[in-house]
Amino acid sequence: MKTTVVIPNYNGIQYLENCLRSLEHCFPERGGPTFAVIIVDNGSDDGSAEMAERLFPWVRLIRFPENRGFVEAVNEGIRQSATPYVFLLNNDTTVDPSCIRRLERRMDSDPALFSVATKMLSMAQPDVMDGAGDLYSALGWAYAIGKGRPSADYNAPVPVFSACAGAALYRREYLEKTGLLDEIHFAYLEDVDLGYRARILGYKNCYEPTARVYHAGSATTGSRYNPFKIAHSSRNNIYLIYKNMPFFQLLLNLPFLAAGFFMKILFFCAKGYGGVYLKGMGQGFRLCATPEARARKVRFKPANFGHYITIQLELWLNMFRRI
Repeated sequence: MKTTVVIPNYNGIQYLENCLRSLEHCFPERGGPTFAVIIVDNGSDDGSAEMAERLFPWVRLIRFPENRGFVEAVNEGIRQSATPYVFLLNNDTTVDPSCIRRLERRMDSDPALFSVATKMLSMAQPDVMDGAGDLYSALGWAYAIGKGRPSADYNAPVPVFSACAGAALYRREYLEKTGLLDEIHFAYLEDVDLGYRARILGYKNCYEPTARVYHAGSATTGSRYNPFKIAHSSRNNIYLIYKNMPFFQLLLNLPFLAAGFFMKILFFCAKGYGGVYLKGMGQGFRLCATPEARARKVRFKPANFGHYITIQLELWLNMFRRI
């Protein structure tokens, strides 16, 4: 086996069975599974964990007594895996039968690849993109490439800043060098942080359009804009910048970051969430002052200077791609 699928689950009774059925369709017509599947359950009380255990004996179930968040669940699944590749997959997804095979083929093609992003499509509107990997800009904005746009426009394999951890393949060997997802994040921007760290080390992230996944979206946390998501995203963005940007890069981006955060404040004020966003920013600044955050800050190494320059040029370019 090359790949272990890791699915974090929290009260996913509405979606989890369909997700696992779609993985069954990835098996060859004759023979058993060609990949391993680990579900890490975050203390669900809706029967979803029991359902998975009962109906899908080929799944390994790890159960937490309480909700420890997306990141800790995923990290535990990665630690328990024993294959060269790990496919992180949300419980509110279904996958095309050839998805995992195509991801493996793409990863095999380039030893510098850290991650491969899938073509995530809206489950409700399969001809509409949910995402083709993530970009990050000097404005401090992370966003899903192509979200809400026609899927036909995203049929080319291209480099991305980072893969969306809702449906992406990672090379386990390199995860041991970058470190796993940062559990300080709990949820949101943890995949951008991971992709950033990989880029600093000179690894690559790419998008594979032939590997298709259908995503319901916001199955665990609710609507696109809600206080939990806004506060955590704001907090985590401050931390992401502090953690990954050395001083010279922070100085280069400071005017753009100030403008980007100001625009976000105005945007969320218009949505009625201005106070929530500002509260999240405050939590982020306080977090950066803690010993735990300082210990996790990526230390600048002269050997990686060229990688920082490449990243910086991309951050500037992505401002215009977003606007």
